[in-house]
Amino acid sequence: MDEKSPILAGILSLFIPGLGQIYNGQVGKGFLCIVLAVILFILIFLLIGLFLYPIWIILCAYDAYKTAQIINEGDEPPFIPF
Repeated sequence: MDEKSPILAGILSLFIPGLGQIYNGQVGKGFLCIVLAVILFILIFLLIGLFLYPIWIILCAYDAYKTAQIINEGDEPPFIPF
């Protein structure tokens, strides 16, 4: 398996939640992050998304970062660790 950059994976997910997961080879998980980010972004207009959307972005970025580290160690990453 190719070596993944944890920093790049985290930064990609900061800009577009789920993109870092796709970079790590977890396409299904990446699309799940993207879909939930879109839903939470829409919920900003109901104010609940105002709090949850930034938290979701940080969680996706952290997950992408940690998953890249796990991949580089040669272990199999869990599907959804959070």
